[in-house]
Amino acid sequence: MIKPYLSIVIPAYNEETNIRLGALDKVARYLENQSYTWDATIVDDGSSDGTGELLDAFVKSNKGFSVMHNPHQGKAATVISGIMAARGDIILFTDLDQATPINELEHILPWFERGFDVVIGSRAGRRQGAPLTRRIMARGFMVLRGIILGLRGIVDTQCGFKAFRKPVAHNIFQRLKLYGERHAATGSMVTAGFDLEVLFLARKLGYKIKEVPVEWHYVETRRVNPVIDSIQGLTDILKIRLNAWRGAYG
Repeated sequence: MIKPYLSIVIPAYNEETNIRLGALDKVARYLENQSYTWDATIVDDGSSDGTGELLDAFVKSNKGFSVMHNPHQGKAATVISGIMAARGDIILFTDLDQATPINELEHILPWFERGFDVVIGSRAGRRQGAPLTRRIMARGFMVLRGIILGLRGIVDTQCGFKAFRKPVAHNIFQRLKLYGERHAATGSMVTAGFDLEVLFLARKLGYKIKEVPVEWHYVETRRVNPVIDSIQGLTDILKIRLNAWRGAYG
């Protein structure tokens, strides 16, 4: 089996509507036209709708795609399982809804050739259609993470379009504490602390991080609750700082 240059990890939880609307077809058609080798793994997070069946049908008719069926544990655990199984030299995780289109890879991949270890998409100034509450949340979150975690210089930590060199990804993701342990979940779990902990560790371990502006379109979802998510985000920031003070990250 040929080792791919790029491995893509796509978490999926109750994505029946987006699959039927052709989100994965767009990914497949784009990748088919690339000159580099690639594979893509869609990780089903124990979906309760028709997502699992649709994914099984999709991978049968689209070469290079595979599916992992996991028990429901939330997005963080879903991404981690896909990342740790990925074989490519470069590993990208991206949302199935294609809020950031897959062709934004063209702005991401060249930075690895320039010596960067982690390249992340940034929606700064490009949050098309996002409501005011989402923009206010993002601004407050940026201030807090900069003060408490020292992540100054990174404008958008939460964009679901992040790529890593394989050894870097595996080194970071195996060290995660906040969401590194697998637990059963109920409902959808949007965990702000997951992306924060990944970037906190990347910086702590001395990896070169590049933030690149990408196209992004707001996609309406019931998984975001401004009040609950803000409280959870602050709690996660404090937990990461506490873990660091305790020496939990080595």
